[in-house]
Amino acid sequence: MTLIRRETFDDLPCWRVQTPDAELRIVEQGAQILDYRRHGEPPLLWLSEQARGERGQSVRGGVPVCWPWFGDLARNPAALLAQYRGAAAPFHGLVRTLPWECREQGVVDGVARLLLVCPQPESGLPGWPQAVEVALEIRLGARLEIALHSRNTGPRPVWISQALHSYFAVGDIRQVRVEGLDGCRYIETLDGWRECRQQGALRFAGETDRLYLDLPARLSLVDPLWQRRLCLETRGSRSAVLWNPWIDKAQRLSQFAADAWQRMLCIETANVWDDCVELAPGGEHALRLSLWSEPLAGDA
Repeated sequence: MTLIRRETFDDLPCWRVQTPDAELRIVEQGAQILDYRRHGEPPLLWLSEQARGERGQSVRGGVPVCWPWFGDLARNPAALLAQYRGAAAPFHGLVRTLPWECREQGVVDGVARLLLVCPQPESGLPGWPQAVEVALEIRLGARLEIALHSRNTGPRPVWISQALHSYFAVGDIRQVRVEGLDGCRYIETLDGWRECRQQGALRFAGETDRLYLDLPARLSLVDPLWQRRLCLETRGSRSAVLWNPWIDKAQRLSQFAADAWQRMLCIETANVWDDCVELAPGGEHALRLSLWSEPLAGDA
């Protein structure tokens, strides 16, 4: 039986979804998926052992929503930057710590569906007076499917950048690899934001913070220790951010154990850099991620 029930995560209202095959939780604050696992498997999404559910604070792990910009606003296109009229712009946009509303929830043919909407005043979000509706749709069946919907209800074009800031659980970051990146260009943020070209699969031996561009629709996270492949299929995105803080930076992060860098990898389905989105008046865009796992064959 598939069930959807309301509960709490520390101080935050939360929804738990259970199917015969899998389970996930999502907090209404920021419409953030906390965790996701398939029965009999290690978790697919990583949630920090030190994660706390506090009002006004993003939770470390799961899938935070970054919108209407990703990262440092100053690193976004000038047209997007010009839309913000507030003071210091927070990293990763304006909606991560806002209360969202679950407008729809139900089960059809064994697939659970929730739709969370970020209510906004008529004047828009603080410092960002743009008339754009934003909603997150989640479906849990054989796969986890996430869609971040944006619709421009105003009279002028609007620029956005965004990401589903997904933290994936891995057996050991030093053993995993990401396939599907070969030949793609990327921005190496740790080396002066220079543009590079990926050769072969990506493996990890130190801090990683890269913006990958012109991506194929499907990437794979190969995990030999846990003998599985996590498959990510996207639509409405040509870019992704890959991030692991490694040893030194992990010591400075909130809600992050000193050794947690070994157990996680962020592959953030995104619209960033030259993949930002322009919404014409009345225009809509959906950033979609489909996630599932497969057993790893033989000596892979």
